Amino acid sequence: MPLSIAAVAGLGWWLLDLDPAAALLLGAALAPTDPVLAAEVRVPGPNQAEEDVVRRSLTSEAGLNDGLAFPFVYAAIGLVALDPSFDGLAHLAVQWVAWDLLGRTLIGVVVGIAVGRVFAQVAFRSRTRWLRLAEANEGMLALAATFTAYGAAEAVHGWGFVAVFVAGLSMRGYRRDADYHAELHRVSHQVERLLTLVALLMFGVACGSGLLAGLTWEGMAVAVLLVVLVRPLAGALALLGSPGTRSERWAKAWFGVRGIGSVYYLAYAFGEAPFTDQRTLWATASAAVLLSVVLHGATAAPALRRLDLLREQVSSGRG
Repeated sequence: MPLSIAAVAGLGWWLLDLDPAAALLLGAALAPTDPVLAAEVRVPGPNQAEEDVVRRSLTSEAGLNDGLAFPFVYAAIGLVALDPSFDGLAHLAVQWVAWDLLGRTLIGVVVGIAVGRVFAQVAFRSRTRWLRLAEANEGMLALAATFTAYGAAEAVHGWGFVAVFVAGLSMRGYRRDADYHAELHRVSHQVERLLTLVALLMFGVACGSGLLAGLTWEGMAVAVLLVVLVRPLAGALALLGSPGTRSERWAKAWFGVRGIGSVYYLAYAFGEAPFTDQRTLWATASAAVLLSVVLHGATAAPALRRLDLLREQVSSGRG
């Protein structure tokens, strides 16, 4: 993700003539993968035999870096307040590293672990029988844990998205073989699919109502380069020396799905600081999301079927 942020920010500065703050914001908004629209390449659910290293890696990346992009959004917000001579940049950098990057991330991790353990205790080990939700197979606990983790982390100035991801890991690590985890996944997946349909519908209406009106050929070039060049190369570089076959590494590098999270980051930043070139940023980010939806949506199923086939052939050969 940091490689993608730097590359997209550089493209924004070079091709779109953005100022440093706007260029960094564009990179921070477009670099993280989207955990919602990446459903086709995620793990199918807990304790499923077809789970593999590609799906597991993409699921982990989408869940984690959706929250870790926020420190870079805040860095862009901080740059807006600096004067053209960048006086105070050193102080801003120290504050950003100490608080936005490290401090608030640590708070999110601690809150996520605490919330996950509390909800796991409620589900599996409560002394009151009606509170042992695992026995009732009550899947709405997943939504309760999500909202609690996010709200608690934000209340103490931590990163809410990070807390939600860590809370899920914390709950999942408790009695990993329990069937209740599959029920939690089923309920959260159904709610997520419903909300995704609504979000995509609203996004489509916005695109048809002028969101793409500010798109230039330079902005379209940034979107295309991000999806077909920047993300695959950044992913390939980051995965050098990692376990797995070459096909698996390239699959993980290719499927950097962009989604509604990018729209959220831009909207949040624009509400916090007076960024320049907002029309250009909206149009470029929206074009990247649309392109990602089309390309990744069209290639996900055949690419993963091909990987599954290669994996079966390797297993058969070993057998």
